[in-house]
Formats: sequence, C-alpha cells, structure tokens
Amino acid sequence: MISPLLSHLLIPFIIAMFLAITMGGSGTGPAFSAAYGANVIKKNLIPGLFGIMVFLGAILAGKGTATTMGKDLLSSELMSITVVSIILFSVAISLLIANLAGIPQSTSQSTVLSVSAVALYLDSLNTDKLLLEIIPTWFILPIISFFISLFIGKYIYRPMRKRGYTLPRAQNENLKPIWNGLLVFMSLYVAFSIGANNVANAAGPIASMTANELNITGDDNFILLMILSTLMVAPSFAIGSSIFGHKIVKNTGKEIVLFGKFEAVIIAFVSASLLLLASLTKGIPTSLVQLNVAAILGIGVAKLGAKNIFKKTEVKKFFVMWLISPIVAFTLSLLLIFLADKYGLL
Repeated sequence: MISPLLSHLLIPFIIAMFLAITMGGSGTGPAFSAAYGANVIKKNLIPGLFGIMVFLGAILAGKGTATTMGKDLLSSELMSITVVSIILFSVAISLLIANLAGIPQSTSQSTVLSVSAVALYLDSLNTDKLLLEIIPTWFILPIISFFISLFIGKYIYRPMRKRGYTLPRAQNENLKPIWNGLLVFMSLYVAFSIGANNVANAAGPIASMTANELNITGDDNFILLMILSTLMVAPSFAIGSSIFGHKIVKNTGKEIVLFGKFEAVIIAFVSASLLLLASLTKGIPTSLVQLNVAAILGIGVAKLGAKNIFKKTEVKKFFVMWLISPIVAFTLSLLLIFLADKYGLL
C-alpha cells in the first residue's frame, strides 16, 4: 500500500512529467528541423533519438542548471509539494499554449519566471542570481550567437560558396554524405545541449522537494536525487517530441528552408555550444530557441542582407509568444501561490 507521503509526491511528479512532455515538443524544432527539412532523417526516428540525447545531456552535463532551479533562485527548504506543483503546473500550461500554437518557446525563461513569482511572494527571491547572472545572460548570449554566425557567414561561408563547396552541384555529390552526417550529428548535439539545460527545469525543483519531504540532507544525496529525478523526467521529452514535435518541426522549418545544409550546421553548432556553455559554467537556464533564431538571423544577414532577412523568414511571429508564455507562467504562479496561502495549503 502506498504511504500518504508517497501518494502526495506523485502529484508533482506527474506534473513534472507533463511539463517534460511539453518541453520535449518545444525542443524538437531547434534540434531536428534542419535535418528533417533537408530530408536527411525520417520523421519517425526523431522522437527516439531526441529522447536518448536529452537523457545523456541531463545526466552528464545538467547538474549546474538543476542546482540553479532547485536551490539558487528559491531556497530549497521552501520547495514543498504545493510550491513545486504550482511552479511546474504554471510552466506546463504556458508551454502547452505555445506548443498548440506550433511555436517553439523558451522553457527556461518560463520556469525561471515561475520560480521567481513564488520566491517573490514568499520574500525569498535570490535577486543577485536573477538580475546579475540569469537575465543578463538571456540578452548577451543571443547577441553573441548572432555575431558569431554573422562572422562565420561572411568570412567562411561566402568564400566556400564562391568555390562551390556549399552548392548542390553535380561535382559536389561526393560531399553530400559528409554534409548529411554533419547535419545529423549537429541535431544530436543540440538535443544533448537541451538535456543539459532544460531537463533541470523540472528535475531541479523535484529533487529539492523530495529531499525536503524525506528529510534527506547533504550535497551528495541531492545530486543522487537529481539523477533519480532526471531518470523519471528525461524520457518524457521523447513522448512530447512524438506528440507535438512534428508540427513544430514543420513551423521552424520555414526559416531553415532558406538555408542549405552548411548554414544549418553553423546554426546548430553555434546555438547548441552557447547553451551548453551556459549550463556547464554558471548553470544558467537559458533559451535555445532564442539562440537558434539569433544564429538564423546572423547567417541570414550574411547571406541575404539585413533588409531582406526579416521579410523572408517567419521569426517575427515568434517574438509575441516569447513575451506571452513567460508572463503567463509568472502570473499563474503568483495567482496560485496566493490562493494556496489564502486557503492554508502552504
């Protein structure tokens, strides 16, 4: 028979898995849209490959971000069953809205704002971490992504294009397997980076909550709980990819249509590397979607010019959802924590 405590723990775990499903849908686009759009990989292979690489990224490189989400923004002692359920539910709803619209959304920004809303209400927000580390990173990294891609586009892509190395000419058929292989590898690399950064959005709060409820102390035990939480959360990314991924891959593919395999490799490499860097250095939850779009714009400006790129891509409509989804997460968290406090559920 299940104890009352474990039955209560099931509620946030179920919500965490639901959140992971929505995150899996959102992350599939940046990871596999280029490879899918170039007909390098079959649609039915994407969820499985995505899930495996997300899991590996979470286990091997996700510790720092999980600690940020589980301890650093809001004290781990306040991560109760009610608080964690509110945080994860609010994020899941905000991302579900974006997924139903077929628009890839920043899971990290929604989660950070959801945690911040609760922490603000409980007067326990780590403002230094939020204002001096996390938010500046959200602005700085996309700018870096744009200019790195612009530089590569101007000084590497253009010379190679003039020599015909990036064009689908008959004499370049021997290069086709190389570009196809690179494109698939980069898709897997992006999925790995998503695992390192985004799985922590659910696994971090779950690990802190479990430690509190079971009276488990010590950093080593917390790391073990994070691994166990990741084992439960990460497979749900593959489920989300299979449910929502196809629509999002098709939508994000509208931008990639303008780019060949060489440019797609650049976009994937730059955005995934910056996301992984944020995870490994400061454990900063950040947006792959925005890094990806910044890289698209950078390589696009190098190829088409600044005036043409915004006319020819579909990225403009994403900006509205990028604003709406985190605001929904913040507002819903604030409302639910207020109601929970009012009715004595904290």
